[in-house]
Amino acid sequence: MPAEERGPDLRQARNVARSRGLAQRLATPLDRVRRLQTSLQAKAKAEPTFRFYTLWDKVCREDVLSEAYGACRRNGGVDGETFAAIETAGRKRWLGRLREELEAGEYRPRPLLRVWIPKSNGGQRPLGIPCVRDRVVETAVLMVLGPIFEADLLPQQFGFRPGRDAKTAVRRAFWHITDHGRSEVVDADLSDYFDHASCCPPQEPSSVSNASRSSSPARSFCSRSRVLGASGNR
Repeated sequence: MPAEERGPDLRQARNVARSRGLAQRLATPLDRVRRLQTSLQAKAKAEPTFRFYTLWDKVCREDVLSEAYGACRRNGGVDGETFAAIETAGRKRWLGRLREELEAGEYRPRPLLRVWIPKSNGGQRPLGIPCVRDRVVETAVLMVLGPIFEADLLPQQFGFRPGRDAKTAVRRAFWHITDHGRSEVVDADLSDYFDHASCCPPQEPSSVSNASRSSSPARSFCSRSRVLGASGNR
């Protein structure tokens, strides 16, 4: 039969569909988390005024908590609990209990261990060290909120961003000096900003659920983090 008279190859179509379904079933937790992050960031970029109401359920997802656990396995907790002990007792069961607490609204963070890091100017920088379970939850929240915040940050901002660091900023400054002939560099810092400034003005409960994204990074941070809490009534 001439090729142009042949009908569709149903066996080939079934094989393609089967392989696609298998690929979807074999998707790892990391793949699913990345798809979630890509979706959130795309929405944030496409609609700058969009209000993210339902984010708590994303934090409670099994794959998100699992990836958060893996991301912060390097260190133990201040309460004596270690990742080695968790693995011995059963990682899946430990994450399951944590997820149940989060979904039921029973999760309560524990006190931080306060330590002081010496600064070059003779002062001290406070550092709070959480326990393992709080570190995992914090990382899960970061995985969900991070892509949304990224949509608001400027290209000139390098601190605490994926794929960017202080060395990247130095290379950028070097490029400005060598390729554009700029000869002046301003090194400025806000002294103890978060110790003295309130970046999150008080809001009424009714305004929390309607908080929207703003052009101010500080206000945007507060609005979105409150939306997270309000969305799950936690």
